[in-house]
Amino acid sequence: MNDPKTEAKYESILLRVLWMIVYIVVWQVAQFVLGVVVLVQLVYRLIYGAPSAGLMSFGDSLSQFLAQIGRFGSFHSDQKPWPFADWPTPRTPEGEAPHAVPPAPHPARDEEPKL
Repeated sequence: MNDPKTEAKYESILLRVLWMIVYIVVWQVAQFVLGVVVLVQLVYRLIYGAPSAGLMSFGDSLSQFLAQIGRFGSFHSDQKPWPFADWPTPRTPEGEAPHAVPPAPHPARDEEPKL
């Protein structure tokens, strides 16, 4: 006879293997995107003298996402990464301060329309 507990565990591991295969493909795409972010950030840093804040945040959250995939794939965690969990929030930068663009000055405006 088939033990229901053993059957459920077998189905559970098969489902996990399927998710791991999906996340291997996602890992490959995310790894490529992170490489592009690194190169664009390098060029941005060379041009402006400081890294881009937006790229810093996206790169950090993407690297955390890759870490979540690694923890799930190595059975360290049962929590499936995004889209089943929230997208990782970027942490406070520990390196250089990001490039800051000052707000553009607005011209003085007349309150009364000119005729």
